[in-house]
Amino acid sequence: MSFQLKHMLFLVSVFVTAAGARAETVHKTYFENTDYELHVYEIHGHESGPTLMIIGGIQGDEPGGYLSADMYADISLAKGNLIVVPRANFHAILLNQRGPNGDMNRKFAGQRNQDTDARIVSILKELISRSDVLLNLHDGSGFYRPTWEDNLHNPMRFGQSIIADADVYRGPQSGKVIELGRIAQRICDQVNQHVAEEQYKFRFNNHNTISKNTKHMEQRLSATYYSLTHHEIPAFGIESSKQIPSNELKLRHKAMVINAFMNEFGIVPENPKILVEKPELNHLIVLINGSERVAVKNGETLLLAPGDRVVIEHIDMDNYRRGLAADIIGMGQLNDLGKDYQINFPTRIIIRKDSFKCASIDIRLDADKTASTAPTRVAELATAWPRLEFLTIKVDGQRREVGDRDTLKVMIGQVMVITEAVIDQPSYGKSLVVNFKGFVGDMKNNTGEDRGYEIHTDNGMMRKYSLDGRGRVYPIVVSCMGRDIGTVIVRLVQPQASNLGR
Repeated sequence: MSFQLKHMLFLVSVFVTAAGARAETVHKTYFENTDYELHVYEIHGHESGPTLMIIGGIQGDEPGGYLSADMYADISLAKGNLIVVPRANFHAILLNQRGPNGDMNRKFAGQRNQDTDARIVSILKELISRSDVLLNLHDGSGFYRPTWEDNLHNPMRFGQSIIADADVYRGPQSGKVIELGRIAQRICDQVNQHVAEEQYKFRFNNHNTISKNTKHMEQRLSATYYSLTHHEIPAFGIESSKQIPSNELKLRHKAMVINAFMNEFGIVPENPKILVEKPELNHLIVLINGSERVAVKNGETLLLAPGDRVVIEHIDMDNYRRGLAADIIGMGQLNDLGKDYQINFPTRIIIRKDSFKCASIDIRLDADKTASTAPTRVAELATAWPRLEFLTIKVDGQRREVGDRDTLKVMIGQVMVITEAVIDQPSYGKSLVVNFKGFVGDMKNNTGEDRGYEIHTDNGMMRKYSLDGRGRVYPIVVSCMGRDIGTVIVRLVQPQASNLGR
């Protein structure tokens, strides 16, 4: 199975206007529960229009980029579309580094090594191919000035600028003329009306990357240059200054720039918002030895017997749902969410929101397993279990949406792929398992998770799991943390002569 299929789709919000137009948000997750977890939000408005793509966090030490992009993941649109990738390089963000495997924004010209960075870039390229405009959000050093003023204010500084690879670009494929400079200058003029501090005003920064005389030859490896030259779409780097001490101010500046670009290209928002709050953990849900679940709060002690196995299944926060990672010190990597570990020594669980450490839980070993700071069992939490709303299943490539307890009829011989599970509490999405009873996607590692696999209905089905005992009716069971939350029935029927193709 290719890496493009190894994703989970947690949330599809659909709104239908009186006129019948369809507005939806599609959320895809790649490389789930790893240090490279990648979230993509495709937001479609009530009215059709152009698509603007926003990339944040391609360099992990630039919080103004990924926090700004994150604000637009929950937006709804009256018109047009957004593709939002808040954290393109989550591994780098967790480490607060530019890029532990090299600069991801220098990997768009083609990579021989097919590492995870290259796979992420491949996903970004596919998304760019479906976009009409690209904004790549960064934090840059100093303050860009067209002429030398001092060490922090000069032509080689990037901060507080809108960067393009040309003033005017003439597409060799289409012949269209893209006036990048005029677009950027209009955005600067609009935004600067609302920027009080003179040194914080934005300027157009023409890197002139298309010229052989450019001073920024390395930018030919970047996402903006790729977008401009391969897909002939306007592409800009949006740079806040690293010398601005307040992340909140950076976010406000970025929001003004993004909103101005949306207005420039006719994309109409309904509810943008700015959220700058300290992350606060409610609790973790930890599975012990595959049977006992406990909820652990910040500062509590998780008491285990030597050799106990633990899985951190869920991070619960009131004010943030994205950019979260759980790190069991001495085990695994930076993001241990969803992984099974045997604990043989005292350690700690560190909870991060991006690179910020927001909670810590001690793990102690005691053969008696008694402690005054015992965590709460999940059964005692006053929270409702999530509920399955529907599954999306492709049948011979055609998308079908099947609600909880509904039946999907499939002709024997057709190929099914379960692509998404939509629940009413998306924060529990990482704890879902979608199991087609009677089918095993990976014989070598049967986890019970069957999303993304091709299910050939005329071969390999296990009759003993069918509800009718004849291999014609099978359940797809959706569970969350071991509890069943929904079921869809698949009924296999003989193909009719009129449905047979040549």
